[in-house]
Amino acid sequence: MNRIIDFKHIVISAMALLVCGCSATRDLPEGSYLLDDVKVVADGKYHDINTNQLKTYVRQKGNSRWFSAVKLPLGVYAMAGRDSSWINRTLRNMGEAPVAYDSVQAEMTCRDLQQALQNKGYLDAQVELYVDKKGKKLDAVYVLHPGQPYYLRELDYVIEDTTIARLLKGQKQQLHSGMQFSVEALANERSNITKFLQNQGYYRFHKEYITYTATKDVELHGVNLTLRLQQQHKAYNIASVEYEGGADDQRLHLRPKVLSENTFLEVGKPYSATRLQDTYNHFGRLGAVRYTNIAFEQHPDTTLLDAKIQVLTNKPSTISFQPEGTNTAGDFGAAASLTYQNRNLFRGSETFSLQLRGAYEAIKGLEGYSNQNFTEYSVETRLSFPRFIVPFLSRSFRRSTLATSDLSLIYDTQDRPEFHRRVLTAGWSYQWKPRNHHDSYRFDLLNLNYVFMPWISETFKKEYLDNETNQNVILRYNYEDLFIMRMGFGYAYNNGHVALRSNIETAGNLLGACSKIFGSTENSLGQYELFNIAYAQYVKGDFDYTQEILKGTNDQLVFHIGIGVAYPYGNSEVLPFEKRYFSGGANSVRGWTVRSLGPGRYKDKDGRINFITQTGDVKLDLNVEYRTKLFWKFNGAAFVDAGNIWTIRDYEGQPGGQFKLNSILNDLAVSYGLGLRLNFDYFILRFDLGMKAVNPAYEIDSDDHYPLIHPKLSRDLAFHFAVGMPF
Repeated sequence: MNRIIDFKHIVISAMALLVCGCSATRDLPEGSYLLDDVKVVADGKYHDINTNQLKTYVRQKGNSRWFSAVKLPLGVYAMAGRDSSWINRTLRNMGEAPVAYDSVQAEMTCRDLQQALQNKGYLDAQVELYVDKKGKKLDAVYVLHPGQPYYLRELDYVIEDTTIARLLKGQKQQLHSGMQFSVEALANERSNITKFLQNQGYYRFHKEYITYTATKDVELHGVNLTLRLQQQHKAYNIASVEYEGGADDQRLHLRPKVLSENTFLEVGKPYSATRLQDTYNHFGRLGAVRYTNIAFEQHPDTTLLDAKIQVLTNKPSTISFQPEGTNTAGDFGAAASLTYQNRNLFRGSETFSLQLRGAYEAIKGLEGYSNQNFTEYSVETRLSFPRFIVPFLSRSFRRSTLATSDLSLIYDTQDRPEFHRRVLTAGWSYQWKPRNHHDSYRFDLLNLNYVFMPWISETFKKEYLDNETNQNVILRYNYEDLFIMRMGFGYAYNNGHVALRSNIETAGNLLGACSKIFGSTENSLGQYELFNIAYAQYVKGDFDYTQEILKGTNDQLVFHIGIGVAYPYGNSEVLPFEKRYFSGGANSVRGWTVRSLGPGRYKDKDGRINFITQTGDVKLDLNVEYRTKLFWKFNGAAFVDAGNIWTIRDYEGQPGGQFKLNSILNDLAVSYGLGLRLNFDYFILRFDLGMKAVNPAYEIDSDDHYPLIHPKLSRDLAFHFAVGMPF
């Protein structure tokens, strides 16, 4: 009954907003019209006109629509009364005032669109405006008549400086006869020539020295073009490079070698704008540097420049404290961390950090266990070098990449009523990114992970580990001492529209080879050991791809696919828990809560150990999300997710969980939902409501298999809160 009442309230509220949206014209002056819709269309003769790009030239747009359909912000504004009460002011601030059609703005838009078409080479373009009035509302349609494009016919370069003419003669030019005329191409040619000359020592050269003269040939639809580079110009060389500190502190807190390694301006070489920017970029990425300024002084009556590099450093040491609240499956608690950081440990901008963290959770509902809550203490120390720490690398390679080398050591202790767990982790890794590229790389040279279980309660052993009826080998494996020695390589690419991440790692191969070479003995389970501890052996690969399918001014359609495969072999029959996949949650199939989906058609039998049983060796995520701007800092989203996890082997404790290619479609879980994002620019708060649509844990002929047709909120609804976008 309560659900019916709530649903009625939602329907009534929605209808009220629609009615308010219809009454938004009440405040318009007499003779004015609400700008309901704006369209930009091109006639059918030419299909290479991108009208979506040209919409940016429209000066006056209608009120924003949620999901390109409902003008809800306008409806919120219309709900406000005419007086200045608090509620009315709030509604006006949250909503959006009606946009009244302005004929002057429309005429200016016609001229802007015509100019934009002419800049693209359609020199005879015309733009017509059609208005369609419906009561107090009006639709504006801008019809583009591009005409035939014009092409470059004759191209001539007139360069007064013979030295520059000789330099440019060997360079590839973007402009050529036969290409479609475009103002953008002319601007790019100016920029390319300017950049080239500034990198050849022409310190005082700028693009205004380059001009164009164009003659239009109407009959042949052609343009005769002349590029003119005016005046004589001088090339400058770097005479010296000097470093200085701030006005208050003249000391340089960085070693001379570090200063020279990050400086790309070289004595005796020509001035270069690219080398100047590289110097700024490399100093800017040093954590110890707060501010960098590079000034040039010219020797009188010469072409020599002195470069003075001012480097101001941050305070080296900081201490921070961060409290947080925790909630694990309804068990509430608190955590806090204290972090010390030194950003210039060896006067080379090395970052050293030491973090102490403690956490506590009150655990309830565990019968038969000691009255003990969850406590966790950890110590984490990291040392990061802003460069490659590896021999035999050439100086040119070191300076052509932005690299860091990281050393980490972590010790974590966890005490629960069921068990006590200790984890020791040490690692050495490299991260680098080529200059001016969208690519980045990571190489984990060595990562050691030692898991030690000093105590397991007798109740837990009896119920799960020593129980002969419990055949869950995954559960038992994850409560044994374990040693992991792994290596890994990762690659990422992101250009703002396409993002790709891939990673491959392997563990235990070196130890396995040494065990066989030196004839090590196996334990009772057929495993080789190191220091009386079995080590893990596996290979794991992950691939993640995200692409914008459609992108508008306020709308975006994004596709994502994530694939992961891990295979235990040799010394391991089961993948370590930390390396296993799980599904569900804010970044996966959002109709399920985290770690509540899969593997395959497996249905959870014991909620107390589902964090172990609902894991797998294979993962697939498929997501499509439509994102739109709502109002103020609020954005909305509608999404459809599909995916699941599987095991490679057929484990008795996870019936129905094994991956089989011929049943993958029947094993896919599907969900749909709506999301709200609060965008503060520097971070995003995300709220997602997901509903199950297809649940593979139930038989196909069962109503529970298709929650889309037979929905049940208490069973099928999942709420997620997260920071950042899901992909």
